[in-house]
Amino acid sequence: MKLWKKVLIGLVLGVILGVVLKEDAAYLKPFGDLFIRLIKMIIVPLIFFAIISGITSVNDSKALGRVGIKATAAYLITTLFAISIGLIVGTIFEPGSGVILNFSGENLPSIPKDTNVAKIIEIILNIVPENAIDAMAQGVVLQVVFFALFTGITLNTLDNESSKRLASIFQLLSAMVFKMVHFIVQLSPIAACALTAWIIGTQGLEVLTKLIKLVSCAYIAFGVQYLIFGLLIFFWTRMSPMPFFKKSLEYQALAFSTSSSKAALPTTIRVCQERLGISSLSSSFVLPLGASINMDGIAIYISLCALFFAQATGKVLEPSDYGYIILTGTLGSIGGAGIPSGTIVMLPMVLGSIGLPIEGIALIAGIDRIIDMMRTTISITGDAAVALCVDHSEGLLDKDKYYEDI
Repeated sequence: MKLWKKVLIGLVLGVILGVVLKEDAAYLKPFGDLFIRLIKMIIVPLIFFAIISGITSVNDSKALGRVGIKATAAYLITTLFAISIGLIVGTIFEPGSGVILNFSGENLPSIPKDTNVAKIIEIILNIVPENAIDAMAQGVVLQVVFFALFTGITLNTLDNESSKRLASIFQLLSAMVFKMVHFIVQLSPIAACALTAWIIGTQGLEVLTKLIKLVSCAYIAFGVQYLIFGLLIFFWTRMSPMPFFKKSLEYQALAFSTSSSKAALPTTIRVCQERLGISSLSSSFVLPLGASINMDGIAIYISLCALFFAQATGKVLEPSDYGYIILTGTLGSIGGAGIPSGTIVMLPMVLGSIGLPIEGIALIAGIDRIIDMMRTTISITGDAAVALCVDHSEGLLDKDKYYEDI
């Protein structure tokens, strides 16, 4: 049985166990926590070695630069689409209507306008680590990506036998880490079952009905973004997106169950290489980059939540407010941690930029996990779609493998 089918079975069993065990389902959570710990253990070496291996396997520095520029541009475009979709869906369906939030002005924290500027500057500066080893120890993925890129590019400039031997060692280490990942992901069905049981058992099935309108709007927006990925593939590559959608189910199921794009990244890289025909350069370079800067799901939800709170508090947004949402939402999604409930960390910056009370975040914290599952799935799918398009534009995509088993 294929792994993604096992994961889906685990999700269903998790719902059943959550209903039966109720709060006792919390005893199952450590099994899910163990899986997340194993993923966190391997993710930094995976990204570091995979990026260096991908860069050193390409002797043409111009080709590498093209791939990076194309990937970054595509990620920014899909993020802007995501924010726009969130704003459009929120405007049409008004998820905040009927929800009355009245925060006393005297209890609201003072949020100077330059606070958001400072946060934006901080996000940009934080791309470069002050201490590369500390960035690895702390698991600051975007900084690890930067250091790996810098290391790989520098290694490519050392055109001698010693550098070639060192490059081959990095490629061997990358292969070793991928093998470790293979062993770890076999535990994902158990993790999916345990984590789902814990959510349902501790919060009850009613967690699915809390703030149902906001959840529904989020899923509608996610669905639209999912179709955008198909259109992106069709117009960029002139190929059918159906093989992509069908073969993506494995990593999507893992992303949905763990709510972590980092946890799904190893499986996504493997699926892209082995089933979608994407080259090791694009999968090992573009996907880790996307996991750090491309959070389409977060972008959608951030913009949707901003409208939700504006509608719930009766605030009429000016055109400039929408501009602030787009700007801070884009930067907030780039700065998103890519871990469960990462949006809770970034949302205050967006709300503060348009003068909305950040205390309202507590209102959506209870349903965040439900939305986070699909939010993560959309983000990791966007990473794979961009990797596919970039790989095709470079003439590296194995089309026979892409259409294989369809």
